[in-house]
Amino acid sequence: MIVKEEFLSKLRRYFSLNLYEVKIWTALLSRGVSTAGELSDIANVPRSRSYDVLESLEKKGFVIMKLGKPIKYLAVPPKEVVERVKKNVKTAADEQIAKLQDLKNTEVINELNSLHTQGVELIEPSDLSGSLKGRHNLYNHLELTIKNAEKTVTIMTTTQGLMRKVEGLMPVFEEVKKRGVKIRIAAPLTEESKEAAKIVRGVAELRHTDNRARFTIVDGKEVVFMVLDDSEVHPTYDIGIWINTPFFASALEDLFELAWKVMKPIKA
Repeated sequence: MIVKEEFLSKLRRYFSLNLYEVKIWTALLSRGVSTAGELSDIANVPRSRSYDVLESLEKKGFVIMKLGKPIKYLAVPPKEVVERVKKNVKTAADEQIAKLQDLKNTEVINELNSLHTQGVELIEPSDLSGSLKGRHNLYNHLELTIKNAEKTVTIMTTTQGLMRKVEGLMPVFEEVKKRGVKIRIAAPLTEESKEAAKIVRGVAELRHTDNRARFTIVDGKEVVFMVLDDSEVHPTYDIGIWINTPFFASALEDLFELAWKVMKPIKA
């Protein structure tokens, strides 16, 4: 059986299988029913491991063991495997979420908060900075930073950036808006982002700009700015810089204020 390594790698990522598991599984799919020894030879997996691998695949719902001698294995239809994996992933995620939710009500979180508070007191202001790699990490940190806003959130972004923020950050925008935080967003507004602009206008003051920049300022103290053009970089390789410095943040906000005055207001 010849299966491309690229295809095996995709299966490993999608189904969270190791190399031996994915080799045995695809071998069994190609046969429909087979013994462990036959699958070992087809998949080029050591016989000493084939039984363990098949047991693991059986527990995960990929194969069924037939009764009788010699023991044979049946391949579960791929569509059914997908549904089983989805169910297992959801169950595991729900259990983990429940554990983390329960953690909020324990002494563990209090001790962790205490350690963090003590640590922050020892940090020099210049040390409160860091790089953020990957758009997922960037938006996680943006959410945290904006959630802690007390007075203002100032955002300059791209057309695509506006659409992403409306999709991923609207709940936190609404949350801080209720606390009286003033939100301002500047972005190139196009037909593509028309719907996103309509949604965000309920919580933020929005203005059009032809300039392309990507940064967020919170309370004139913290800045998160992206160093790459989002139209030219894959989300995995996007990079941002976070700094907690009122000196730089307030200066950047002053410059934004000057630009804001000449930007075209977008009325509801």
